[in-house]
Formats: sequence, C-alpha cells, structure tokens
Amino acid sequence: MKGRNDKPHIGIFGRRNNGKSSLINAITGQEVAIVDATAGTTTDPVRKSIEIFGIGPCIVIDTAGIDDEGTIGAKRIQKSLEVLKTIDLAILVITDYEVGIPERQLLEQFRQYELPYLIVNNKCDLQAPREMDVDGCSVLNISTKMHTGIDEMLQELVRIMPESAYRTRSLLGDLIGEGDEVLLVTPIDTEAPEGRLILPQVQTIRDILDNEAIAIVLKENWLANYLQNHRAPKLVVTDSQVFHEVERIVPESIPLTGFSVVLARQKGEFEAYLKGTPKLRNLHDGDRILMLESCTHLTSCEDIGRVKLPRLIRKFTGKELKFDFVSGLNQITDIQQYAMVIQCGGCMVTRKQLKERLRPAIEAGIPVSNYGMVLAYVNGIFDRAVAPFATP
Repeated sequence: MKGRNDKPHIGIFGRRNNGKSSLINAITGQEVAIVDATAGTTTDPVRKSIEIFGIGPCIVIDTAGIDDEGTIGAKRIQKSLEVLKTIDLAILVITDYEVGIPERQLLEQFRQYELPYLIVNNKCDLQAPREMDVDGCSVLNISTKMHTGIDEMLQELVRIMPESAYRTRSLLGDLIGEGDEVLLVTPIDTEAPEGRLILPQVQTIRDILDNEAIAIVLKENWLANYLQNHRAPKLVVTDSQVFHEVERIVPESIPLTGFSVVLARQKGEFEAYLKGTPKLRNLHDGDRILMLESCTHLTSCEDIGRVKLPRLIRKFTGKELKFDFVSGLNQITDIQQYAMVIQCGGCMVTRKQLKERLRPAIEAGIPVSNYGMVLAYVNGIFDRAVAPFATP
C-alpha cells in the first residue's frame, strides 16, 4: 500500500519582470506575491501552500530573477539557485520566446538535480502564439494577465510530477495486516509538544489505520503492565529516547523498532544509514560530527540532538569529539571536515530535500546515520531495531 508523503515543492524561475509572481498568484488564486512593473520586486523566495487536483497539497515557491544585477542581485540569484535543492519540479517562465544564456544555465542545473521541468511563455497575449520547443521540451503559451493557458499548464504539471514526490511506500504496510495490533510507545517529556504528539507518531498511527490494523498508544511506564495482561502485539514501535528501557521489557519474540527507524526506511537514505551507523566505533579524538536538524525549534536541557546524543556518543566511544549543529535547510560548508553526519528523522522535510541534504556527505564517502539509529546502536540494540526491515 502506498501512503501520503510530504507536500511536493514546485519552484518558479525566470528573469525579472517575466511574470513569475503573477504566475504564482494565478496558480493560487490569491495575491500571494507582490506584482509590480519595477524589475526585481521579488527578493527572497516566497512560499505558498496550495492544493493541486491530481497531486494534492503542494508548496509553490516564487524566486528572484535569474538576471538580477549588482552585489545584492548576485545574492538574490544565489538564494534562488539554493531552492533547486529543495524542490521536486521546476517551472521556467520566459517571455517573447526568449531563451538566452541565463535560461540555458538554469536548464542545465535542472538536469543536474534531475528535476522535471516546464517551460512557459508568458504574456503571449501580446503577440500571436507560435509553437516552440527547447531541447525537446515543448514551450507552453500562457497569459497570467488574461488567465489563459493556466489550466493546461497545471495538467502538464500533474503529468510530469514524479509520483514519488507525493506518494511513497507505506510505513508499515509490508509488516502488518488487517486486524494486527501495533503497540506504540510514546514518552511525554519536556521535548514533547504541548497537547499533541510528534509528527512521526501521528504518521505511524495513520499508516496503521490505513492498513486496517489496530494502533495501541501508551507511555513507557504502562508497557510492562500491558504486555502482561494482553496478547502479544504484531510489532512494537518506540520513541528512540527510551529504546534501552523498552528493549528490556519487550520479549525477543516480539519485533521491536523505533519511529525514527521506520521513518528512515520510508524517507531517508536507509541503506546508507545501515552502513554508516556502525562507523561510530571508528571515531577518534578530535573528530568533528555534523548534527543535522531539519526543523528549527527552541532547545532545552533535554534536547535530543544538541544535548542527549552528543553526550551518549562521547560516552559510547570514549573519545573527545566536536559537534556542529545545522538547523533547517541552511547551507553546509566544507563537508570534508566531518568524520560523520547524523540526520534527524526528517519528518518536517520532503524526501527530495533530505536526499539532497545528505548527498554531499554520501558522495564524499562520509558515514551518515540518523538520530534513532544512533540511539539504537549506542544502546546495543541496533540489530534488533532494524531486523523487522531486513531483506529476506
């Protein structure tokens, strides 16, 4: 069974005053982006959540002109190009059928990032439309002013959008069946959001229900009591922070894994994690570890990525290690300085964004892992935590 993935991201690119902002307004049906005759109105990328029939929820991103000028203009262009690492599909807006060096360079980057793309010729109400293609890609004629050609453009967008951008494998669908009970251990500590569960827990509950199975949710202090008084569940999934405690309670006969391991298999570089995590044993004094947090949040004395994991890794390795932290999708500089990269679960980013986030490290041969798999490893239960997903 396939499940719902994160919202696909669509980037809109082109020269200044080509109508990029008008296009995002036409797509969303709202005045999301400022439109003005003055070139360079859009500075930082503008994001808007929309619903596209045939895909579902999406994020559309308006970017600054690729022909911007001056020192500030160069920085705006760089911001626009950074968007390429985060999107699943690109739209290049041209006018008067003009495809010059800036457009050709951008198209080459689309191909480097393996991005499907559309080329649309805007303002075609100013002249008789004509047929055109660029390197085998047909150019669609639209007019954001007259609102013509937009529906046809959206239909083409749906056609070329990779299904993997908005549909992915079920989290647990190949492990559970109708009527199976899945026990979810969800601690409530100072890191838990007030009044709600964290996203991986919510996604797992929904996936269990989608597979006609039964989700049982409890805190770790009720786990032993439940197992003593009820039939054995098909699977136990726990928050990584209580891996060690839960592993001691759950009999070996019951499969056990963690939310972050489940998410890593669906969205992360799972095979790379499997190979990279044991490299914790190869770390040396002075090695630098990069901790990647895909969301931004206030930290506390119990923060998993900035406090607990570094402490546990130092204790496990017995080494004096240095840790750097990068939040959100901020750029990583000099990846070669790191002996290991550890990514959070990535529940707040798309599959494409997480893949691009880890690509530099993987290409450089640097071991990568994620929070939950590291926690399982330092607690001595890594093999058990990944065993439910082992290939027969």
